[in-house]
Amino acid sequence: TRTTETESAVSTVSTTIQQSTPSLPTSTTTVTTSGVTETGPTTEATTSSPTPSGPTPHSTTRKPETTTHETTTTGTGSPSTESHTTTITTTTSTSTASPTVSVPSVSTSPMSVTTSGTTPTVSFTTTLGTTSSNFTTVTVTTTTSEISSTSISSTSTSGPTVTSNAPGESWWLCNCTNAICIEDNIIQLVPIICDPPPKPICTNGLSPVPVIDKDGCCWHWECDCYCTGWGDPHYMTFDGHYYSYQGNCTYVLVEEINKTVDNFGVYIDNYHCDTRDVVSCPRTLIVRHETQEVRIATVKPNTLQVEVTVNKQPVALPYKKFGLSIYESGINRVVEIPELKINVTYNGLSFSIRMPYSLFGNNTHGQCGICNNNTADDCMLPNGNIAENCETMADHWQVVDPSKPQCSPGLNPTKAPGTTPTQPCKESSICKLLLESVFEPCHNFVRPEKYYAACVFDSCVLPSLDLECSSLQIYAATCADQSVCIDWRSHTNGVCSYKCPSDKEYKACGPIKETTCKSSQQNETSTKYVEGCFCPNGTMLYDAGVDVCVKTCGCVGVDKIPREFGEKFTVDCQDCICLEGGNGIVCEPHVCAKQNTISCDGEGFYEVNEVNSEDPCCPIVTCKCNTSLCTANAPKCPLGFEVHSYIPSGQCCPVYQCVPKRVCVHENAEFLPNSSVFVDKCQNCFCTNKVNISTQLNIISCEHIPCNTHCKPGFELQPVKGECCGRCVQTKCVIHAANNSDLILSPGEFKNDPYNNCTIYSCSAIHNQLISSTSEITCPAFNEESCKPGTIAFLPNGCCKTCAPLDSPTPCSVRERRDFIVYKGCRSIDRVPLTECEGTCGTFSLYSAEANSMEHNCACCRESKTTLRRAELKCPNGHSISHEYIYVESCRCQDTDCNSSHSSELQSTEENDKASTLNRIKRAISSTSK
Repeated sequence: TRTTETESAVSTVSTTIQQSTPSLPTSTTTVTTSGVTETGPTTEATTSSPTPSGPTPHSTTRKPETTTHETTTTGTGSPSTESHTTTITTTTSTSTASPTVSVPSVSTSPMSVTTSGTTPTVSFTTTLGTTSSNFTTVTVTTTTSEISSTSISSTSTSGPTVTSNAPGESWWLCNCTNAICIEDNIIQLVPIICDPPPKPICTNGLSPVPVIDKDGCCWHWECDCYCTGWGDPHYMTFDGHYYSYQGNCTYVLVEEINKTVDNFGVYIDNYHCDTRDVVSCPRTLIVRHETQEVRIATVKPNTLQVEVTVNKQPVALPYKKFGLSIYESGINRVVEIPELKINVTYNGLSFSIRMPYSLFGNNTHGQCGICNNNTADDCMLPNGNIAENCETMADHWQVVDPSKPQCSPGLNPTKAPGTTPTQPCKESSICKLLLESVFEPCHNFVRPEKYYAACVFDSCVLPSLDLECSSLQIYAATCADQSVCIDWRSHTNGVCSYKCPSDKEYKACGPIKETTCKSSQQNETSTKYVEGCFCPNGTMLYDAGVDVCVKTCGCVGVDKIPREFGEKFTVDCQDCICLEGGNGIVCEPHVCAKQNTISCDGEGFYEVNEVNSEDPCCPIVTCKCNTSLCTANAPKCPLGFEVHSYIPSGQCCPVYQCVPKRVCVHENAEFLPNSSVFVDKCQNCFCTNKVNISTQLNIISCEHIPCNTHCKPGFELQPVKGECCGRCVQTKCVIHAANNSDLILSPGEFKNDPYNNCTIYSCSAIHNQLISSTSEITCPAFNEESCKPGTIAFLPNGCCKTCAPLDSPTPCSVRERRDFIVYKGCRSIDRVPLTECEGTCGTFSLYSAEANSMEHNCACCRESKTTLRRAELKCPNGHSISHEYIYVESCRCQDTDCNSSHSSELQSTEENDKASTLNRIKRAISSTSK
């Protein structure tokens, strides 16, 4: 019986509960739905579901144990009362519930059973907790006051109102208790107490998660929809199917089949990340929800650097708007939709998508497949057909992307490259870590084989990009999702190292949301651990949007410097104080002290505001000098002088003057002291330190170059044009005679050898070249015995002997000698035979009385027969020529003209003979050379 009290009714109710032995029989109602069995009182009904192929579904049974409690309630009120007695039977029992599930204590809605879809091959069961009921019968006696009708106003009703329930009718009470009307005010209370349901097996290899039933009392297991992608890239669908796909377009990762959420979808933008355009890598993860589009884009390829935009505008993290939240969690950027319990992460190398099965089971499609714990339909095409493999399926989920005109949905998909390297290669040692002891604690929770295959593929196809680190990273993240912490980066010899800022430290298993001064709440939909950079021990993050580690929670302003409560400071020229409560930091404009007025007069001066070292917020007005404002220009100084400037005290503009540079100047060139100065080549000059008083330049000192004035015999010192000193030039022939004596002959001069009259030396100048010649006189055959005693004498040449007196005539004959031939500067190699006619002929002058004059008869000893001979001559330039000369075969006296008698001179016979001898020697000299 339900009783409602009005405001004017006053009732006092006392309740007494006494425990008694069971007095009412109870019956059991069994309801079986999708493998879940509930028990209830009164009636028995059975509903069975189709029997799927596969393991027998889990089931739970509610078994009541009946205990009767009699409760008597007595109320006292106004004099006029009416009593009612109600007996309530309740069922109580104790059981052990799962420690990981909190069951609400109040439920006002009927309990419903959650069922999961079934597949042709694998039985997927959502199991409920076991409910046990013990019945308690409570008898309630209620005394109701009766109020006079005169006390009831026309607009209100006073006094209790009694509502009756028919037998068998039930309703929910507090603390997950169901009340059933038996009869005659007897109520049966049935508390719902849950036992842990059996744990199902998820095909994706992950542990199921507990989910509260809709009635809020019991719970059941579900396999969350969990899809990941990493590397170049490799995919793990919601149901755990692994495949690799190398497309370079933008694709649907997940969308709803039947749209229940406005504009919801997750998409991936891939690009070719190698020069051969063979494999792809993720570039941008896109999350759409209602009016917002979130893009998490990789800043630098193959790194963990990303940037976040919402509706194409950069945003700061954390970001929360219109039911969507974005924040940093370790190395990841996380997009959450709390209303839908969706969690999407991306870090530049890998992504993960977690969605609740209760909201999205059997209602997803895309490259992540259908979330129904069945891998058979994961490769479903947009038209609902199942592709032979997921590589083919993935190409059909292209979306229109204006930035990629080469990609168009509906085009015939290209053949995807194989996921096995074409050439065998030795996998990276990093990949072996997945199978070794480093990750062994996680092997029983998440199998590593698929991640190992992806790692080997990445290390073989792209060995230079270190993409194998992404396989280890996503596997470690999946292990962390299963509450298994793996500190693996320190085992990669620096290949997969992660560097943190100087004020933070790396943790392999940090919190999903780091504890801050503002909040320490953790999000329920996030995984349990995450790797990343966190504040060192003893410090904490000030706030999610203020990335500063602090030891004490005070204030942090725009300067990112932690402040303690009560601390005063100046920032951005405002005087601030850190206060506890409110906005924390309270600021007011900084007030500057009064300054004296300064006037900047004088050429070149101007006013400028300088930073005050004592008070940077209050600049000081000072006078500054700018020489570009000066009108005077520096003069141009002559050579040897330079411009010297100085600024007089209290002035800005310089004063210029030309001052000596203390150098020497010669022919428009400056010379430093003690350096050589070239005046002419006949003098050695250098720059001295002495100064010419009149010119103010240093003096140049010079000395003439010393010359050699002594020449050897036959040479004379002659000046040479362009030379400083004269040169010894040979002007005479120097002939080395016998007995080591030297003869000096001028050109044209000849001399007998001092020790041999048969040798004659001569000197001649031919083409400005002095040539000395040596002539040997060859005497004719002479027999002293044929001479008369006393008749042996020397010929006029002083060399040859003869037995004829000097005044006796010598017959005309051929005389032969051997000598050198010189012709145009060329000379015979050896002496050659030369001939000449020599002797006296009948030449006389007689006076003719008849003619009364002198009669002359002239005869000359001349050649009568000659021949031509050849001799080879050697020239000074090294060439040889063939020269013809005349050879006299015979001589005779021949008459000649005596016209030369008019130039007769008085000469003695001795003088004529001497002249004849001299001419003969000259002829000999002229035909010889040195």
